[in-house]
Amino acid sequence: MPIQAYAAKAPKGRLESFSYEPGPLGALEVEVKVTHCGICHSDQAMIDNDWQFSAYPLVPGHEVVGTIAAVGAQVTGLKIGQRVGIGWQCGSCRECEYCRSGHEAYCAQERDTIVHHHGGFGERVRADATFAIPLPEGLDSAQAAPLLCAGTTVFTPMLHHGVTGNTRTAVVGIGGLGHLAVQFLAKLGCEVTAISTSHNKDDEARSFGAAHFIATKGTDELQKAAGSFDFIISTVPADLAWNDFINALRPRGKLVFVGVPESDLKLSAFSLIGHEKSVVGGRTGSPAEIATMFAFAARHGVKAQIEKFAMKDINAAMDRVRTGKMRYRVVLEA
Repeated sequence: MPIQAYAAKAPKGRLESFSYEPGPLGALEVEVKVTHCGICHSDQAMIDNDWQFSAYPLVPGHEVVGTIAAVGAQVTGLKIGQRVGIGWQCGSCRECEYCRSGHEAYCAQERDTIVHHHGGFGERVRADATFAIPLPEGLDSAQAAPLLCAGTTVFTPMLHHGVTGNTRTAVVGIGGLGHLAVQFLAKLGCEVTAISTSHNKDDEARSFGAAHFIATKGTDELQKAAGSFDFIISTVPADLAWNDFINALRPRGKLVFVGVPESDLKLSAFSLIGHEKSVVGGRTGSPAEIATMFAFAARHGVKAQIEKFAMKDINAAMDRVRTGKMRYRVVLEA
C-alpha cells in the first residue's frame, strides 16, 4: 500500500506531495502511523544537502511519534496501536559488539531515518522494531517528538559522563537543545549556569531551571568563572572563544560539543594537559538510553517549548524553522 508523504525533490526545494511504495514489511520491522513529527535543523540540513550525502526525493522527519500500524512476523514486545517514537536511527546490524552491548548508536551499519530512507513527514514510516521506543503513559505525544533528537542529544552525554546532582554544570546556548539541557540538568539536581551572548534570555533560562547566567559578549563574566565547572555542554552552531570555556572547567572537567561550530576547533593543548581536562562529542543515544530519557522526562516534567503546525502546512512550518525565530521547537500534527 503506497505511503503518502512530503518530499524535497532537489536541494533547497520546497516540500511537495509524494507517494512511494515501501514494499513488503520486514520480519523485524514495524510500520508506524504518524501522529506527530518534530522539525529539527538536521531536517533542514538534509533538505539543503548541507552535508553532501542527501538523496532525492527526500522525505525528512526524524522526531516521529505515532502508533504501531503493522508488525513484522518476528517482532515481539510491541503491539498494534501502541504509542512509540522513532528518532535519528531506524536500524542497525544487531550483531556487532556495539549492538550486542546496547550501544547501537555506534554500529558501523546503522541505518538513519532520513538518510537513504523515507522519514516521518507523511502518513506512515517504517523502522527496525528495536528503534520504535514505547512512550510512557504520562508523556504527551507532541512533547515527546522533540525529545527524539534534541532531547536525547543533550541527555545522552549526561548519562555517559556520569552527571549527578553534585556535578557543577553549564549550558552554552539557550535554544532548541539548550532549553532542554537546562531542564534535564536542573531535574538531575545540578546547579546550572546558562551561558549566552547577552542577558536577553536571563529570565527565560532561570524559568527552565538555571541558577546562574553568564553573558559572553562585551563582558568578562566567563573569564571570572575560570575553574568553575565539571561539565559544560555546548549546543550552539557558532564559533566562540573555546579556550575561555576550557579555562572555565575544573580539573578533569569536560567540554561536550553537541552543536557543530562553523569552523574547526583551535585549542591550547596546555590548557587540557595541566588538569586533565577533555573535549568530547555527544550524539543521540541508543534505544535503551532514549527509553531512559523518556521515563525521566515523564517523571520530572521536562517539557520542550513547542510551536504546533498541521502536517499539511509543512512548508509554513519549515519557513518558521529557517527564520530561527521559533521558540524553541516546531512539531507537526497529522
